[in-house]
Amino acid sequence: MNILYLHTHDTGRFIQPYGYASPTPNLMALAQEGTLFRQCFDAAPTCSPSRAALLTGMNPHACGMLGLAHRGFGLADPSLHLAGHLRRHGYETVLCGIQHEIAAGLAGELGYERMLHADATPGAPAAASPHEQARRMMDRDLANARRVADYLREPRPRPFFLSFGMFSTHRPFPLPDEEINPDYVQPPPPLPDDPATRLDMAGFYTMARCADACVGIVLDALAASGLADDTFVFFTTDHGIAFPKMKCHLYDAGIGVALIIRFPGNRRAAQAVDALVSHLDIFPTLCEVAGAPKTERLEGKSLLPLLRGEVEQVRDEIFAEVTYHAAYEPMRCIRTPRYKYIRYFDDFDRVVKPNIDDGYSKQLLLRRGLAEARHDPAKMLFDLVFDPSERDNLAGRPEFASEQRDLAARLERWMQETNDPLLRGYAPKPAVARVNLKTALHPNEQEFES
Repeated sequence: MNILYLHTHDTGRFIQPYGYASPTPNLMALAQEGTLFRQCFDAAPTCSPSRAALLTGMNPHACGMLGLAHRGFGLADPSLHLAGHLRRHGYETVLCGIQHEIAAGLAGELGYERMLHADATPGAPAAASPHEQARRMMDRDLANARRVADYLREPRPRPFFLSFGMFSTHRPFPLPDEEINPDYVQPPPPLPDDPATRLDMAGFYTMARCADACVGIVLDALAASGLADDTFVFFTTDHGIAFPKMKCHLYDAGIGVALIIRFPGNRRAAQAVDALVSHLDIFPTLCEVAGAPKTERLEGKSLLPLLRGEVEQVRDEIFAEVTYHAAYEPMRCIRTPRYKYIRYFDDFDRVVKPNIDDGYSKQLLLRRGLAEARHDPAKMLFDLVFDPSERDNLAGRPEFASEQRDLAARLERWMQETNDPLLRGYAPKPAVARVNLKTALHPNEQEFES
């Protein structure tokens, strides 16, 4: 079966199938034809670590991706990438648009044999303003969608694995389209309802609409070419939206991601699934779809038994992590259907400002005192049934001591089994990697630690 991987940047679950006022009708149609996973989580709420985990089937510290590829971090072994695995088992492997698992220009080392457009990590071309940069990146997404459509019309002797990566909905955001009036947009919690946050969210929705248009172009071409009945399609994103307390944080708003799967013969078509699943489960799923072997290093579980209705769940816990983003901020978490336990492994006691993407929302919070705000506690425990927004920290409370002990022990056991470098203290970066000072206000390239 052909495999079509559609992915966006920084979208979380803020699309129409998850109940948001996001102008994404093509993704809604895909969800109604396929299976919508309501409780899918990434392995890291930062770009390269999340994608590296999904595409190697290993958590970020196990596959070597502790930070961002365009800042000098890298996979320990690029040959473990899904593209290379499928290529070795008969697939034509094709990339169009964004990849974020290796430096720009080196996607061939991951196993891609054909590039429909020069691969790129985020970095919009120079323009007069961030808003114009965003418009140029949206235009590039649309052009790449048309390249994918052209490819799908070609005859081919082998099944394909095609990765189509969009820059949308990564910052910077454009000024909103006329049809998306910020006065009638709800900013995401926990942000205040303010003209600045509403304008920010309207810009996000404008980019989401572009991403949705790209999905529509590709899926229309897939149908017109007669390939829809022979193709396993999945759509996801890397992590939560690029707003404070979301991207680069281990709250559900950071690690919760969209996942939609559509394929012929799917017994769970037109259904939503509430089972807890991880991005790590995608690699073994695709191995089963492709008839390719699963290696022992894979940490996930195939989702096909769940989709066939043979089981109600494939896991009872997920793990996620942050080590480096723009700056060092080492955190690990375990999440079950009921509880979340987060541990912070550093003594820096202020908000790590460069790990919050710049934009109207961040600027508003800076004006209100974000620069002096305290970091989250070193240990946090949340009851996700009674506190789904993760606002009431239960860590240290006697009545929840058994839950905290249990989750802390399971987290430490996972860290030991996966040889997490944080167990030895500070996790060093590669000598060539660029990392911002924790106190920097902006994730620019002028304030690097040595």
